[in-house]
Amino acid sequence: MGKIRPRVFQLFNLTLRLNGFPIGEAKEKLTQILAIPESDYTDFLEQKKREILDFHLQNNPYYKNFIGEKSVSKWEDLPVMRKIDFQKPLKERLSDGFTEKTVYINKTSGSSGDPFVFAKDKFCHALIWANIMRRFGWYGIDLNHSLQARFYGMPLDFKANKLLRFKDFLSHRYRFNIFDFSDVAIEKMLRKFGRTKFDYINGYTSSIVLLAQYLKKKDLYLNEICPGLKVCIVTSEMLFEEDKKLLEERFRIPIVNEYGSAELDIIALENPDGVFKVNAENLFVEILDDSDNVLPYGQEGRIVVTSLYNKAHPMIRYEVGDVGILDEKSTAKNPILKKLTGRTNDVALLPSGKKSPGMTFYSITKKLFDDQGNVKEFVITQTRRDTFEIDYVSDFAFSSAEIEHIKKVFSDFLEPNLHYAFTRREALQRGKSGKLKQFRSLV
Repeated sequence: MGKIRPRVFQLFNLTLRLNGFPIGEAKEKLTQILAIPESDYTDFLEQKKREILDFHLQNNPYYKNFIGEKSVSKWEDLPVMRKIDFQKPLKERLSDGFTEKTVYINKTSGSSGDPFVFAKDKFCHALIWANIMRRFGWYGIDLNHSLQARFYGMPLDFKANKLLRFKDFLSHRYRFNIFDFSDVAIEKMLRKFGRTKFDYINGYTSSIVLLAQYLKKKDLYLNEICPGLKVCIVTSEMLFEEDKKLLEERFRIPIVNEYGSAELDIIALENPDGVFKVNAENLFVEILDDSDNVLPYGQEGRIVVTSLYNKAHPMIRYEVGDVGILDEKSTAKNPILKKLTGRTNDVALLPSGKKSPGMTFYSITKKLFDDQGNVKEFVITQTRRDTFEIDYVSDFAFSSAEIEHIKKVFSDFLEPNLHYAFTRREALQRGKSGKLKQFRSLV
């Protein structure tokens, strides 16, 4: 009798089942959803929206109280839920029939400034993973067998760290330490890539970009160091065109943009044709203006998402905290994220009354700093309407002439008579999750 090949053993599926997540049932449900014709999908979405709303109105005292006496005759009348609305004990927010022992529990990173604990019922969590498996499969990735090079945060506490390492082992991934990107640490990472048959990379954009910058400095290519790599999927932070070009140049594999949130799901993922396909299987995504009115396709506004299958905890018209545009070519079954433009709270208020989104600063400084060929990372903090502090990590400090040039470019893009303070640092302060928030306003 021949030997059984290791690929037959589906460890990831087994781990989900052992933890009570019905992945088989979830895959069957996903297949049924995908089989619904485009012509019937609007009616299907309306049905699912009504079902999840009715469920929480009947079984979730927290959500019923949240709605209050408000008259709701149509979906658009429902109030928008925000992160701050969830900052109360989880047990007070769970639906009847669910306890903290019978649901999946996690917490947001807090990068938006409003962290909270959330829950998903076990079928909902399994359905999320079924859809992630399907979407990652677009790139030849099988979560049961493909080995992931993971660039996410990790606890530094010994016990918690070892527990997470074991979880990573069961999930077929190896987690790199994203809190240290010194040359010595990156060389250690590259040695790991050289002796490990990784299939794909997944993690925070800023961390993966730092790896690519080092490869460029050393004139190296990651696909030559680790030939089995198929794809790099970046998430959690904005992927700008300049960074994407650098990653493509130094990795020589497809670079895929993922947009999601832990409390929901993958909201959108680029397909192999470069289309940013919204997850209409598990979610319902709307774009709203500042008065909570639904905007038509093609117009920019706040991204609001409903989880259609989470019965344990209401996520109904939940404001993620980001700004974006749904493409005019979108349909009920195939919505397309045309543009993701940043976070709603990443806006600088200038003395003249002008508003500038945080990504403006990123674009300016990215171009400037790349021209210097020197800066690794930077963070911009607005401390007053006319004052910005720029902390940066670099090989060499800026000269006086370079600083004056940078100030002039800032003034051209923003407005004159602003004040800037430049501080070179050994490393930048990251959140506990390891994310790097590149612009924030204290005003």
